[in-house]
Amino acid sequence: MKKFMDGNFLLTNKTAEQLYHEAAAGEPIFDYHCHLIPKEIAEDRRFPDLAYMWLGGDHYKWRMLRANGIPEKLITGDADPYDKFLAWAETVPRLIGNPLYHWTHLELQRYFNISEPLNPQSAPAIWKTANEQLNKDPALSVFGIFKKFKVFAVGTTDDPADSLEWHQKAQGATETRVLPSFRPDRILNIDKGDFAGYIEKLGNAAGKSISSLDDLLAAVRDRINFFDQMGCRASDHALEFPPFAASSKDRAGSINRGLWEKEVREIFAAALAGKVPDGRGVESWKTFLLEFLGGEYYARGWAMQFHFAAIRSINSAAFAKLGPDTGYDAVHDHPLAEKLSLLLNLLNAAGKLPKTILYSLNIKDFYTLGTIMGSFQGASDFSEAGIPGKMQLGSGWWFLDHIDGMEAQMKILGNVGLLSRFVGMLTDSRSFLSYPRHEYFRRILCNILGTWAENGEIPGDFELLGGMVKDISFRNAESYFLRY
Repeated sequence: MKKFMDGNFLLTNKTAEQLYHEAAAGEPIFDYHCHLIPKEIAEDRRFPDLAYMWLGGDHYKWRMLRANGIPEKLITGDADPYDKFLAWAETVPRLIGNPLYHWTHLELQRYFNISEPLNPQSAPAIWKTANEQLNKDPALSVFGIFKKFKVFAVGTTDDPADSLEWHQKAQGATETRVLPSFRPDRILNIDKGDFAGYIEKLGNAAGKSISSLDDLLAAVRDRINFFDQMGCRASDHALEFPPFAASSKDRAGSINRGLWEKEVREIFAAALAGKVPDGRGVESWKTFLLEFLGGEYYARGWAMQFHFAAIRSINSAAFAKLGPDTGYDAVHDHPLAEKLSLLLNLLNAAGKLPKTILYSLNIKDFYTLGTIMGSFQGASDFSEAGIPGKMQLGSGWWFLDHIDGMEAQMKILGNVGLLSRFVGMLTDSRSFLSYPRHEYFRRILCNILGTWAENGEIPGDFELLGGMVKDISFRNAESYFLRY
């Protein structure tokens, strides 16, 4: 029997061990999509205790605490932090089979040098040891964590109306690059929230009054320019499914541009007056905006990220009490193929398809995304070399960032595309304790390649395979976001 989560954790053969320890382990981290709070970065935040740092805002853990019957007061309520920690310690032994079991112990090992499994018996000593380190160890402030884990860059997730003041303050304060990412969901979601109020806020941020579609597009372009000046290299879009509605026939080759623009202008004017468009009107609006945005991203060399298949806040009672992002989201099952292909073709036909990363929360979509993206690799006009890996199948995300999900994503990408050009892992996390997830991913990657080599399916060539591991761990992402 192997020792619990030792140095060769998840590595099942000698080639995998060599690939991880000699190629993957030392590579920097480019966490190109996360939800870290820029203010906490800029202030080099130190955290008061392990419960705050570990459990605050982490809806992954909140779901499991609820599943274990823990009272909400000990999850999102005002209970004593130590009591919340004890509730987590009670839950952890029940997590066997869930990636949180591995993440919890990787985080204890890598941040606090604690190798003992967390359970109710070990909890008091672990609480004491971890909190002593949090209070004293400079490696456990935000900047210290970045340095400890060799975090080259983080890509935060930012609203177009954000001032990015904390990004400005973070520049030069840490060696880690803190890059904003443009997340225009509130512009696209014309049917949700106080749309007119948000458009006024966006106009104030851009220094413009927005009363027409032309005003809006000018303001959005100004904000994109500002984000670009602040180092932004990517956008991000949360979409239940790809929208496409551009004409009566809904085909890119048969769009009546005049009619479509007239329709979109009317939709926008009505929305400013407080009217919510019907379903087709929402899709027409989103299609028009995404075509505009994609062209702007292409012009600046940004990557466009699409996150599909999350159905959000499905427990209405919980949403009313706790709000969004509290652990009540799930996997959606919309079809993707037809509308995604039409949307990408709309941009590609105009020569404006940016680098694009396609994620789905539903594992059924991996083959669909992998084959559709393969139809849009290369330069759209065939006149020059394309960007290597221009179209990407995004890493196993959220409910899929476990061993099975990561293996499925990488093996499907290998089957239908170029695994060697993959830009690798991201945390998608709100926690500064999440960097061992990159290690988790790298161990899984090395075990896949090592197993193929051990089985004679690929050459046992360390120079070849080690270079591929280094590329996927870091170098591909650095090139994709910062060089191409």
